[in-house]
Amino acid sequence: MSKIKTEDKKFYDPNIDRKNKIYNDAFKITKEGAPIPSIIEISNSGVCNRECSFCPRSDPGYKHVKEFFSNKLHDKLCDDLANYSFSGIFAYCGFNEPLLKKDINRDISYARKKLPNSKIEIVTNGDVLNKERLQKLFDSGLSTILISVYDGKKEEDSFHELCESLNLNKSQYVIRNRYMPEELDFGLTISNRAGNLENANFKISSSQKYKNKICTYPSYMFFIDYNGDVLMCSHDWSKEKILGNLNENNFFEIWNSDKSKFVRKNLNSSKRCFAPCNKCDVVGDLVGKNHADAWQKYYSK
Repeated sequence: MSKIKTEDKKFYDPNIDRKNKIYNDAFKITKEGAPIPSIIEISNSGVCNRECSFCPRSDPGYKHVKEFFSNKLHDKLCDDLANYSFSGIFAYCGFNEPLLKKDINRDISYARKKLPNSKIEIVTNGDVLNKERLQKLFDSGLSTILISVYDGKKEEDSFHELCESLNLNKSQYVIRNRYMPEELDFGLTISNRAGNLENANFKISSSQKYKNKICTYPSYMFFIDYNGDVLMCSHDWSKEKILGNLNENNFFEIWNSDKSKFVRKNLNSSKRCFAPCNKCDVVGDLVGKNHADAWQKYYSK
């Protein structure tokens, strides 16, 4: 697969191509013609053990909340998705460190039971990983672990050694170099996180540079915060655009709601005309074209 162009961004994360293939392979629509998401992201707590300079958590005003996604809501989401034979990525990641949830193995086991064809993934900084914990994650049903390395080459090598010690194959782990220099965007396909890096240690100002650019994130992603709030996408760190809450509605009611429709129709028409999108500089059309096209067809009925 050829690398997708990222316009003026300095670093291109090769994991984008990997995810794009999975999204396309998992693409499916309901009998009514509405596409279902190809990735579910769960930000399973309000805490992280790091405050990286390019993360909104390095903002002195960022609120750290020691609360966790309930087992009840987790299982409700899995049960809902099972009704649609979900086969995309079911990811524990988001605004936190997912391995800080003590019963994460229970969650993975339930997700694997209910969603046997999904790709269950974790994005982690790896700080609490050891051989025993890593083995338990895969024994519970994990498909792939993505480890973001922030400290240096020594730590990167140690994570490779850890994964190789369990004879994990190349589809089961991805080691991501996140300690590159500032001029290479730290090894990230970086953005201003919908305008939420203005007071971070590494500051990126709000921008209207992309106000007339397509963004397909809400067309293919379903993002849930630890309290059940469903956000528009994984860049909305300020949590300005809440589409619904799983305590009140089920997955598809929120996914196909009027609020979701408003967001998609505008963003798929190159109209970042509402907060927080009107200050976001993310390159939003790298993946998700199939979903955006399907939504356009669905809404035109």
